[in-house]
Amino acid sequence: MMKYLAYIIAGCLSWPMLAQAHYPVMDCQKNQTAISCRIGFSDGTFALGSEVVMYTYEDQVIARAIADGSSTAHFAWQEGDFYIQFDAGHEDPAEFDSAELE
Repeated sequence: MMKYLAYIIAGCLSWPMLAQAHYPVMDCQKNQTAISCRIGFSDGTFALGSEVVMYTYEDQVIARAIADGSSTAHFAWQEGDFYIQFDAGHEDPAEFDSAELE
C-alpha cells in the first residue's frame, strides 16, 4: 500500500512540470552589415519556418524574415532605432532591441 501511495505522490508532484508552457526565445547578433537571429523555444526546440519581424519604435514594419533550416532569421542592418520580434502566438513574444546589437 505504501508503495502505491509513493507513486501517487510522485505523480502529483510531477504534474505541474508537464503543464508548463515553452516560451519563445531569440538571440540576435550583428555580422558587419547583417543581423542573424536564432529563434526557438525555452525547451530547446527550434522554430523552423517561423516569421520574425523588424519594427521601428513606432511599430511600423521594416522587414520580415522566415527562419531557415537552422532556425535563424536574417536581416540587412538598418540605420536608426528598431527592434526585432519573434511572436510564437502564445506567451509573450521574444524581442531584441537594436541598442543591444551595437
